[in-house]
Amino acid sequence: MAPTKTAAPGDLLTRVAEARQTGALMVGGHPGGAVYVFEGRVIYAESPAAPGVGELLTSSGRLAGRTWQSALDLGTSTARVGRLLVEQGHLTQGELELCVLGATYDAAYFALSAESAPVEFLPGATHWLGAVVHIDAAAVSREVLRRVHLLDEIFPNRRIDVEPVSPVTRPPRERVTVTAAQWELLVHADGQRTPADLAQLLGRAGYATIQELRRMAAAGLIELPETRAADSPEFVRLPHPRGASAPVDRTTPAVPVISGMKGPEPTARHPPPNSEPPSASAAVESPTATNRPPRLARRKPGAKLPKELATDSPPVHQGTDEVLLKRIRTALRALR
Repeated sequence: MAPTKTAAPGDLLTRVAEARQTGALMVGGHPGGAVYVFEGRVIYAESPAAPGVGELLTSSGRLAGRTWQSALDLGTSTARVGRLLVEQGHLTQGELELCVLGATYDAAYFALSAESAPVEFLPGATHWLGAVVHIDAAAVSREVLRRVHLLDEIFPNRRIDVEPVSPVTRPPRERVTVTAAQWELLVHADGQRTPADLAQLLGRAGYATIQELRRMAAAGLIELPETRAADSPEFVRLPHPRGASAPVDRTTPAVPVISGMKGPEPTARHPPPNSEPPSASAAVESPTATNRPPRLARRKPGAKLPKELATDSPPVHQGTDEVLLKRIRTALRALR
C-alpha cells in the first residue's frame, strides 16, 4: 500500500484488516504511534505517550531490569521476546497476555484517536515482542472510540493527555478530596513530566493515568495546558501596598535633597596666575565648608551673648495673640 500523507488512522486500519495484510501502520503527528497487524489482526501497538510492555513490567517491579534486557538481547532478532519470558518461567502466559492487551489498547488510543494524521503502512513489518495476542481490528477501533467519549465526558481537553503536568498553586476550594492514585500523581508532577512519564515512573497503564488527570483537571487541581504559554515570559504581578493613595506605577516628582544651608553668594575673586582651576570635588565641597554657621565659644551660664548676635532680632511670628502672651507672663511671675 502506498504511503498516505494525511488520513484517518482508524479508517486505514479497517482497510488493512479487510485485506488481511501483515505489517505496521505508522501514524505521525503528536503523539503518534504504530499499530502492528498480522493477517489483518492487531498483535501490538506502541506510542511515545504510552508505556510499553517492558516499562510496565519493570516499573511495577514484576520483572528485574536485567531479566528484561536479557530477553531483549536473545529474542529481538527473531521476534520471540514474549515467548522467551514465558519459556524461562519469568511470566505466565496469562500475565503476559494481560500486560500486552493493556499496553496495546493504551497505545492504540493515542495512535488511532486523531481524526486526521500522517499515516504510512509498512508491509511485512513485525514487532520484536512477537504475536502474543490477536485482537480484532474492529474491536480495537470500538475501544478507542469508547475511551475518547469517556474521557470527553470527564473533561473535554485532549492536550492534558500529552502535555507536562503542573499542580495548581492553590486548590479552588478550602477542602479537596483526592484518591490515592491522584495523590501519587500530584506528588510526582513537577511541571516537566508528561502523563506518559508519570505512568512509566509509577508503573501504571497510560489510559488509567490519563483518566485520573482528566478528573483532576475537572476538579481544578492541575493547570490547563492553554493557560501555560511556553513562548511568553512569566511575569509576577506585585500587589499595591496597603494605604497607598496612588498606584505603584504612577510617576511622582523627584524630591530634592538638601545637603546643607545655603549662605550668601561669595564674592567673585580672580584666581592667582599660574594656578590650576579647582577640581569638581573641591567645587562641590567648598560651599559646604564656607557656608557653615560660625561656631560659638563656650560661655558661662548667665553670660551675655556677643553684640553681633544680640543685635539680631528674633523672627516675628505672624498672628501672635498679645492677650495670650500677657497671661503667660502673669503665670510665670506667680511661679517665682
